[in-house]
Amino acid sequence: MTANSANISASIFRLSPLIRITLLSLYIALTVPLPFLSQVTAAPIPPELLWIGIGIGLVALYAVLTEQVMVDDEGIQVTYPAWVPSFFRKGWSLPWSQVKELKPRSTGQGGLVYYFLSQDGKAYLLPMRVAGFTRLVQIVQAKTSIDTTDVRPLAQPWMYLILLGCTLLLLLVDGWAIATALTSTQLT
Repeated sequence: MTANSANISASIFRLSPLIRITLLSLYIALTVPLPFLSQVTAAPIPPELLWIGIGIGLVALYAVLTEQVMVDDEGIQVTYPAWVPSFFRKGWSLPWSQVKELKPRSTGQGGLVYYFLSQDGKAYLLPMRVAGFTRLVQIVQAKTSIDTTDVRPLAQPWMYLILLGCTLLLLLVDGWAIATALTSTQLT
């Protein structure tokens, strides 16, 4: 047993905080103005119904963002907290001994994702948005002897920083739109 494999017992990798904050902020920026605009424009959907939908959507998005990857000497496992229903997001587990290869697949946007192929032919998506992805890939290589030198995260942190910056600008515009909507509601 190498020193590296001795350190991996029960390592947990969670979704990167940068990704989690960016996606939650973007959701808020895109949805929160809707009830205010619905009220001002006298839309057929009542603002209360929109608030309920936004709340449900926020909980669903947060549930997706609680994904965690657990690795130990036995294998790799993708799990969600107990409060996330299994019909909504199902995890998976794969013993290291069952990993046949790591297969790249191109995405519709031209990126690469990787799938573990098991001995029985099933494919399991390698989680690529976790904090500590490089360490996760090193553990995969140590446990499976698969060359992971070319495996890179799907999106680089700078991409999420740009998206977060644009989201913050959108939130400023949202603030203006909400203030305008509230002012026009008070005037009528």
